Amino acid sequence: APLRHGTLPLGEQRPQILRPVKMFYRRFPRSVSEYSYRARQYRSVAAASRATRAASTGDSETHFGFRQVPREEKESLVGGVFSRVASSYDLMNDLMSFGLHRYWKREFVSMLRPQQGIHHLDVAGGTGDIALAIRAFAEIGAKRGRSAQKNRIVVCDINANMLEEGKKRPESAPSPHTDMEWLQGNAEQIPFDDNSFDSYTVAFGIRNVTNIDKALAEAHRVLRPGGRFLCLEFSKVDNPLLSTLYDVYSFNVIPVMGQIVARDYDSYQYLVESIRKHPSQDEFLSLMREARLQACTYTNMTDGIVAVHSGFKF
Repeated sequence: APLRHGTLPLGEQRPQILRPVKMFYRRFPRSVSEYSYRARQYRSVAAASRATRAASTGDSETHFGFRQVPREEKESLVGGVFSRVASSYDLMNDLMSFGLHRYWKREFVSMLRPQQGIHHLDVAGGTGDIALAIRAFAEIGAKRGRSAQKNRIVVCDINANMLEEGKKRPESAPSPHTDMEWLQGNAEQIPFDDNSFDSYTVAFGIRNVTNIDKALAEAHRVLRPGGRFLCLEFSKVDNPLLSTLYDVYSFNVIPVMGQIVARDYDSYQYLVESIRKHPSQDEFLSLMREARLQACTYTNMTDGIVAVHSGFKF
């Protein structure tokens, strides 16, 4: 029998080429009032989630985005997220932040001002962009003949796939001025002796740790006296208008972008939610002080979209 107009033979399916575009269109607000309404919704969900956590009578659960999950399961859930996004991680960072993450990271490394001969640990180092930037900064002195000391830089990440992506970077090639190590390890149980490093960095990773207090205690333990802790992380926006636009962009655009580029909507939905669950600038400062870090300060960038927290071990 002849096919009716617009039908396909049994067993054939029309290619879903426009599905991500349609998904984006359905989710994106149609008016300024809807922007405001959705932003209030997101903040309400985040506040309710925090209240639920605060009301919990025990420590058996923690958050995974806006979901409550058994504490022992979070590590594997986060590991699954980063295993899925590893191959497109750097590209998605460029797209999601419109390249701003490169500026944030450049400023972050310049705050550390690493010198030749440094022993440095980069935790949740992922594909190594922070560690490699620190190596390049520290080697300036060696290339000018100012120092013959070798650097020791360790990239520590719990996810082997992320580390493998980092090793593929052209700039990760061996250097005569630096011993570079790529180590699979947990921020809550760093496999190094006390007083091993001059500096410790963690960029866009601390919010994914199950027990932030344990990770900060480990940072203090492995730092040498006089060593510096630096954390770059998404934080709380202090401009109301920007906060509203940022919420709408984050929840409506970033997961759809993840679906289009990485074929993974849910992982990027989690990443957006995890930002809202991370402690505020002042709350994180208090956690650092509880971990016995001293001279603790923070610096906002881009109106608090990200913040750099700094502390020392004396």
